[in-house]
Amino acid sequence: MRNIALFVSRTVLGSYIAVHGAQKLFGSFDGPGLEATSKGFEAMGMRPGRVMATMAGASELGGGVLTATGIADPLGPLAIAGTMVVASAVHRKQGPMMQKGGFELPLTNFALAVGLLVSGPGDLRIGPRLPKSLTRAAAVGGAILAAGALTQLLTAKPPVVDSDEKQSASSEAEDSVPS
Repeated sequence: MRNIALFVSRTVLGSYIAVHGAQKLFGSFDGPGLEATSKGFEAMGMRPGRVMATMAGASELGGGVLTATGIADPLGPLAIAGTMVVASAVHRKQGPMMQKGGFELPLTNFALAVGLLVSGPGDLRIGPRLPKSLTRAAAVGGAILAAGALTQLLTAKPPVVDSDEKQSASSEAEDSVPS
């Protein structure tokens, strides 16, 4: 039963997060694509927007695929956890509940990713787990990247724009806010 529960958890979380990454990067699944996502990140003060959007999309797509399949565990859940820390911070001003644009979903995704990070992928996976020495190095590297992105987000000041540009940027940001 444990292996089935881990398989279902990995598959659901990994698949949905991979789809979010594909939406950001390629516009797949009715997503905004990299250009609009980049503008949304810039509007939130995350600069350079294109680099930050690419990092978020790649972390979600790659981390989601690795999590769903169990390949190279624990890199997938680690990538998802790092991305969800930043996404939770992005939504912090709206409060905890999703109905108001809050951080409920990214925090839930973070919690599940951490659970998978600690428990491992179970026996129903493709490929082996990484050696412990490589796992530790990946964890430290991922933590440093997530901390850097989070620091930038928390200290960034959105660009000053006139009222017409502000309305346009606000609409684009709402369409491409990371989840």
